[in-house]
Amino acid sequence: MARKVKFVEPAKLYLMIREELDNAYFEVMSKGELIDRGQLRAFEENLAAFVGTKYAVGLNSGYDALHMSLRAAGIGKGDEVIVPAHTFVATASAVVNVGAKPVLVDVGKDFNIDCYKIEEAITSRTKAIIPVHLSGYMADMVRVMEIADKYRLVVIEDACQSLGTSMESDEATGNRQKATDIKQQAPNTKNTRRMAGSWGFTGCWSFYPFKILGGYGDGGAITTNDPDVALFATRMRYNGEDRHSGEYHGHGFTCLLDNMQAAFLDVKLRYLPQWIERRKAIATKYRAALSDLPDLLLPHYDDPRRDHVYQNYTVRSKQGNDFSEFMKANGVEVLTQFRKPYYRHEALKLEDRSFPETEVLSREVCSLPMNVEIDDRDIDYVIEVVRSFYSEREK
Repeated sequence: MARKVKFVEPAKLYLMIREELDNAYFEVMSKGELIDRGQLRAFEENLAAFVGTKYAVGLNSGYDALHMSLRAAGIGKGDEVIVPAHTFVATASAVVNVGAKPVLVDVGKDFNIDCYKIEEAITSRTKAIIPVHLSGYMADMVRVMEIADKYRLVVIEDACQSLGTSMESDEATGNRQKATDIKQQAPNTKNTRRMAGSWGFTGCWSFYPFKILGGYGDGGAITTNDPDVALFATRMRYNGEDRHSGEYHGHGFTCLLDNMQAAFLDVKLRYLPQWIERRKAIATKYRAALSDLPDLLLPHYDDPRRDHVYQNYTVRSKQGNDFSEFMKANGVEVLTQFRKPYYRHEALKLEDRSFPETEVLSREVCSLPMNVEIDDRDIDYVIEVVRSFYSEREK
């Protein structure tokens, strides 16, 4: 019987740090601190410090982070927002749900928005760009910010898959004042590395269980340097109420990150740097063993300014479904996002402006097991199955 290798194993990861997670659970439960308490505030402070921003605000999901950011930026009816054609649908849905129109732009070989195609999509109604940092690798934020400056656009980073990745900043640009009177985030010094989520108006995070920093349920956050944005999100996440004064500041939402999840995430955040190193080591092993296969494109890119934290190890196989189905049939759980591009779902009523790179990679994409709980024997088995697929094709 074939060996079984799971894509992720949350139960196994729990056992690796069980004592600390259990302590966090008992602290919350024994004190009855379930909603908006010290554990949430501690996690927010630590997340902001990790990302390199002044503030973080815990929310219920990555979608809520996008939605809240758009509302804080004043994006609404009649506005257009540029989003990648290859991403999870929530990026575009958040735009639609504030009354604006998502304008899709094709992606490049690294799965991120093609910066050379952004300007042709900009119109007089364009108010914002949402670059998505997919699979643990940042979009070219230096170029994105240059375009945003040129056209006076708000930048909201969808960093849900890329906590911990960074990029060199070419220049210290200072706080940029936009036409909408909104400040982007500002680097402190020249030629410094800046983390995902610290470049634009906000950074948006998801703590869905399978993310690089995953909770035990859903969760999300925004990071920002703007105190007004942080205050807006803090109030609106709790139905518009200022929890200190009891005053309502608008019709808000119920999208607060609960205290228990914050406690668990704060424990995991302490381990994240070493877990990223483990992911990089696994990626190095995959690369050494698979780089000679001409029909398999690996996620290693020639841009020394950016690093990769490998939220997912996403390959492109010219054999598409044949490859992914072979992996599954031989006991290797893989992820195939997104076989059908989201703009092809009729119910979403999105404009297909022709996205050739998205169309091709959607047929080829396949993510191999990548997690900190996997052992080297399982990695070796994944490599063995990949190579056996291509060996059989050569016969």
